[in-house]
Amino acid sequence: MQKTVELLRKNDELRVIERELDIYLEIPHLAYAEVKKKDGGKALLFTNVVDKKSGKKFEENVLMNVFGSYRRCELLFGRTIESVADEITKLLHMKMPAGFFNKLSMASELFSLKNIFPKRTNMKASCQQIRYLDDAVDLYKIPVLTTWEQDGGPFITMGQTYTQSLDGEMVNVGMYRLQIYDKNHLGLHWQIHKDSSHFFDQYQKAGKKMPVTIAIGGDPLYTWCATAPLPYGVNELLMYGLIKKENAKLVKSLTNPLYIPHDVDYVIEGWVDTAEMRIEGPFGDHTGYYTLEEPYPVLEVSAITMKKERTYLATVVGKPPLEDKYMGWATGKIFFPLLKTTAPDLLDYHMPENCGFHNLILAKMQPLYKGHAKQFMHAFWGAGQMSFVKHAIFLDEKAPNLESYEVLSAYILDRFTPKSLYITDGILDALDHSSPEALVGGKLGIDATAANKVEAPSLLGDEELLQKIQELIPDALTLHQFMRRTKNPITVIAIRKTKNAKNYFDALLPLSMHLRVVVFVDAFKNDIHNAYMLLWRVTNNMDAMRDVFISGLMVGVDGTNKNALDGFERRWPDDVECTPSVVESLKSKGVWDLSENLYEKFQLT
Repeated sequence: MQKTVELLRKNDELRVIERELDIYLEIPHLAYAEVKKKDGGKALLFTNVVDKKSGKKFEENVLMNVFGSYRRCELLFGRTIESVADEITKLLHMKMPAGFFNKLSMASELFSLKNIFPKRTNMKASCQQIRYLDDAVDLYKIPVLTTWEQDGGPFITMGQTYTQSLDGEMVNVGMYRLQIYDKNHLGLHWQIHKDSSHFFDQYQKAGKKMPVTIAIGGDPLYTWCATAPLPYGVNELLMYGLIKKENAKLVKSLTNPLYIPHDVDYVIEGWVDTAEMRIEGPFGDHTGYYTLEEPYPVLEVSAITMKKERTYLATVVGKPPLEDKYMGWATGKIFFPLLKTTAPDLLDYHMPENCGFHNLILAKMQPLYKGHAKQFMHAFWGAGQMSFVKHAIFLDEKAPNLESYEVLSAYILDRFTPKSLYITDGILDALDHSSPEALVGGKLGIDATAANKVEAPSLLGDEELLQKIQELIPDALTLHQFMRRTKNPITVIAIRKTKNAKNYFDALLPLSMHLRVVVFVDAFKNDIHNAYMLLWRVTNNMDAMRDVFISGLMVGVDGTNKNALDGFERRWPDDVECTPSVVESLKSKGVWDLSENLYEKFQLT
């Protein structure tokens, strides 16, 4: 971490905050604002860290937003992201060359791969310079942040969670949120689809306790590797070796058999009793909503070790844009070659950060035959972490750049018809709150590869259209039409909801000559002119099996919060929001400098 801080400082990518700030809300709120700035703002180093509740002042600094820009990602990788992707492509397509010298060259390349494998050592580890064992274990010695007012407690947000299979043959490094219950117990939020959860099942069936070690800090690439979507059973630290061209050097935990990188800043070791579960949460997560309380495994901490000179690494999640925008960008670029092995006619893909990644994927492909896009949808929905994607739009090779949203949207809407839609169901991320039941729900695919002939509607102005709609739907308060120059304009209607949205859609059928795509949102907390946050809201709140309506050329989408009017029996979570008094306190201390325009655009409250 010290090397990382100096690298960031040298490249003018670091903002140092010397004012005394609290681990409860203040530090994370400021980091949440920083990443909303142009190009992700700066990495933040907090040098005067306190816990006002206990009166404790921490020796160590807190570092945040370290991955929060494209430039910082490449600084931390030490090379361009494209070069890593190119190397993976080369490995995947390596063939035996002809000619002696070409074979020597290939042998040299293969020999260099020996450095990608993590290496277990007996070296004296800097991460074990300070040791707390048995009764001396105290998680409150670490400046773990409480990010949001409704959070169930302090959460470790940048932990590398090391686990292994029951037979010890497979090792996994994952990144899960970790709730502190007390001085020696952590909640482990590994979701049912994750590798650590599969290992947990093995220990549970065998009636044995499971070893778990959490590492924090060290080379930031360890943390990125923990998020890498590698196949089941593949050690994520292989990516570290591939990128850095050197082994990750590991040392054994003091009180369990797991190995961790020797130079991390903190190590939390322990054992999980697989017969015990404890309520974890709520937590304001990267969906921009709180994920609610649920039972998860508990780690009983047997040791905490740390460096003498240490820095606590953390991130903050909530409404987009977030630091994971940039981490996800690197991941998408690097793992594109692996995805192409499943979908070889895939040309490019992009997951917009304001859709929480899993809520929408845009994919460009080479369509070769009728129904090819639908085949791709099934391939995506069956491929590793892509299987969590809720909404997918597939375009042909002539489509604009996938990040040129305005032009791309027009391209899609000018060739869209209701028959372009494909609705099915499948597994969902455990953080999804919109489906009628947890873990499974509706999925929507749009085939925009074909240039359908589309009949444009007879457009009205917003005020005239609203007047006609209010005659049919008194609950409609306001509306705005997006993409009016396309053949399928999108009409967003803000309502004071008193009935299921399907009733509103049906009431609009007499106006179908003026409408094509109609999106219903709650009037409360939605700005109908803010396309960025509307897309965040609607893709979060949709379940395609329930919330998409079709009549002729008109398509309706229900992006409202669900309740009993919709037959929704689960508890609907609150938005993640900053605490206004904390924001005012940060302003009074002279450290809050986010413009009011960005504050409102990204709906921090």
